[in-house]
Amino acid sequence: MGDKEMGDKEVTIKEEARAEIKIWNYVFGYAKIAAVKCTIELGIADVIENYGSPMPLSELATALRCEPSRLHRIMRLMVHDRIFKQEPINQHTVGFSSTPLSRRLIKGGEKSMAAFILLMSGPTCLAPWHSLSARVLETGNNISPFEVANGKDLWSYTEANPDFRELLNNSMGCKARLTVQATIEGCPEVFDGVESLVDVGGGNGTALSLFVKAFPWIRGINFDLPHVVAVAEKSDGIENVGGDMFMSIPKADAAFLMWVLHDWDDEECIKILKKCREAIPEDKGKVIIVEAVLEEDKEGDELGVARLMLDTAMMVITNKGRERTLKEWSYVLRQSGFKRFNVKPIRAVETVIETVIEAYP
Repeated sequence: MGDKEMGDKEVTIKEEARAEIKIWNYVFGYAKIAAVKCTIELGIADVIENYGSPMPLSELATALRCEPSRLHRIMRLMVHDRIFKQEPINQHTVGFSSTPLSRRLIKGGEKSMAAFILLMSGPTCLAPWHSLSARVLETGNNISPFEVANGKDLWSYTEANPDFRELLNNSMGCKARLTVQATIEGCPEVFDGVESLVDVGGGNGTALSLFVKAFPWIRGINFDLPHVVAVAEKSDGIENVGGDMFMSIPKADAAFLMWVLHDWDDEECIKILKKCREAIPEDKGKVIIVEAVLEEDKEGDELGVARLMLDTAMMVITNKGRERTLKEWSYVLRQSGFKRFNVKPIRAVETVIETVIEAYP
């Protein structure tokens, strides 16, 4: 056997070994998210963070009223996945410490993603994934797996179920805080010269209140469906307006859309963007879009994989939603009458899955 054949055989053996390891990760992939969900529900990250120094298992179990050996097995997985650190306390005892990742599991923490994880890992959003193959097979049918599993589409289900609505609002709020803070720090120039800003699909007003606080010269309009803005917090410098974005959008210097357009297909996106164009001045107006931009050809990029998984989630949870490539964004913007646009990656550590797109009439 020649050197080349020997080398090829070694490569094949290594690839087979990697495949064997990876397939086990798929077999038990659900165990990881279940353990993270368990960590949030029990408040493990909160207790360890408040303890302030490496926390022994015995004290953690007492504080949480957990069965120690089972808690140890959860913590063993969490440490292995680098969600918590294990550090020596003395010669005989080790304790658990917080990490930047575990702080994202603290309920209500500054950088928390706990509410978002609980939303996506709860039975309402988890059950639809069982119908993904049926979704891919079907043609001419836009009933989402979410609707198949829950009997109503996402929006109707949210309106009819107050508990789910609260979970959805909390998860969107925690995501909004991270993304908006990153946008303020990474792209503040986007808001130069903007005196009035309408947040289209602004929900409970979390995003807009952060913008108005950072840029106090901005007059904010929080625009969403009437039943959504009815429960939005009142805030100085912000007017809550109920309506339908497919019909009309309040006038402002700029329209802001974050995680809105990915809920809809191209035809509906174009309708929304045309209404945004009508709402802003022809000479100095703009639309600010914060969404993921897919890069299909980039392999092995963790962030790219996260964006592709988000796109798959949109196929499962919404009727027509999707993430878009730059070419696809260009199409919907030009079809909506926008002559030029800028794309700005959010360069901040808090969140980097989204990109800022500035579109001009």
